[in-house]
Amino acid sequence: MNRRPHAVRVPVWLVPVPWTLALGLWGLSRQRSVWRDEAATWQVARRSVPGIWHMLGHIDAVHGLYYLLMHGLFGCFGAGTTTLRLPSVLAMAVAAACVAAMGERLAGRWAGIGGGTAFGLLPAVQFHLQEGRPYALVAAGAAISTLLLVGALQDGGRRWPAYGGVVMVTALLNWLSLLILPAHLLTVLWAGAGRGTVTRWAAASAVAVAGALPLILVSRTQSAQVAWIPPTTWHMVIGPVVLVAIGALAALAGRPAAGRLPVAAVGLPLLAVPQFGLVGLSLVQPLLLDRYVLFSMLGLALLIGAALDAAVRAAAPRFPRAAPWLVPVALATAMAALLPQSLATRSWDSRVDDVRAVTGEVRRLKQTGDAVLFIPVARRDSALVCPDDFAGLRDIALARDPVASGTLSGEEAAAERIRSAMLAQRRILLVTDAAPAGRPTPRDRAKSAVLARYFTVVADRRARGRRVTVYERNRQGPPARHAPRGGHA
Repeated sequence: MNRRPHAVRVPVWLVPVPWTLALGLWGLSRQRSVWRDEAATWQVARRSVPGIWHMLGHIDAVHGLYYLLMHGLFGCFGAGTTTLRLPSVLAMAVAAACVAAMGERLAGRWAGIGGGTAFGLLPAVQFHLQEGRPYALVAAGAAISTLLLVGALQDGGRRWPAYGGVVMVTALLNWLSLLILPAHLLTVLWAGAGRGTVTRWAAASAVAVAGALPLILVSRTQSAQVAWIPPTTWHMVIGPVVLVAIGALAALAGRPAAGRLPVAAVGLPLLAVPQFGLVGLSLVQPLLLDRYVLFSMLGLALLIGAALDAAVRAAAPRFPRAAPWLVPVALATAMAALLPQSLATRSWDSRVDDVRAVTGEVRRLKQTGDAVLFIPVARRDSALVCPDDFAGLRDIALARDPVASGTLSGEEAAAERIRSAMLAQRRILLVTDAAPAGRPTPRDRAKSAVLARYFTVVADRRARGRRVTVYERNRQGPPARHAPRGGHA
């Protein structure tokens, strides 16, 4: 008896994985650049675990779990742009796979393929796809928890403990991810879930919040580190409104398959609630940065996938051969339209600066016996990421190094002590921003005043958002003083 061979059907969730990985690996090094936010990850991950723990008591507790993860990866694979960014690429691939699985369950195969592949093309996702920061991992956690929620609402089962655990771990990566809970509550209510289901969801959510509560309380004491975020204004809300409007239009275009939870019941709350929830929080304390709710793009991708699936279904009766090509053609068109933005995102100048670019100039300009200063203090990150290029330079303003002080940039001496140390130098290299930004501190104003009055510029180089200027001591001026003790090599 001859058996007819069965065609092998690739699981839908596997389709967007290589696509997203390819997008992430494309231009991963960004011309070997590392910008200031990634520099924080780089230099903290190279500290010891006790050193990281000591720092978390002073600053950046909100990213503590991520720093410990990156410490382990740097220890295993070494410090480099690939190790720095590959976790984000892998996390986004997981998120895309979850979008595809949800899309298929809620609307059909083309919804899964369309949503999963569209996710990697979204501009915000492409930007953070190659970031050495925790936001892609948060998106992956949000995607997994939402997939577990969809499964629990459709099939019941014992998914609630796993759901609560994933939500908690995601919150430990960034507790603003808890904005996903009110979005999930709307989904539960929209689905018409019974009292038992609502109770189980509430219990799992309460456990997740309780587990993240210590981190929330500690990080709230460190709120000064986000004091630079500007107050929320009406024009800053335009972006979230436009995104939600696009999602609503996609939801109207999509059509749920009979007997299934509507895609809109999952996608719209997942997109809208975190966006508008962050706007609401920002009215109390400015926090309106799109990266904090990057995971809301999962909802937009789901809705786009459902709209594409509806288009295929509508075209199939009249154009049965052409209909299956609708999703690939739409995605290829989107890829072509977004190509300029994609190329720009993979360039160093898509970020504020490049911490490592200026270090080559420092290496070429420094001479034996030179001192170095940083304005502002955060620009010390160039020396922390590339210490070999600063070897031999004396950091005359530094009183306690970053590891000992439990900070990102170290603690500097008082202004008068720095002034005395500067007047004892023949040459000083100043590392700063290419274009001054923000209001200088009294200490930085004192540094600039001494340089302007008693030193002359003999070299000035700019490289990718950073600047290094060489100053030599004037012949006229107060007598040189002995440098105070405490300078660091």
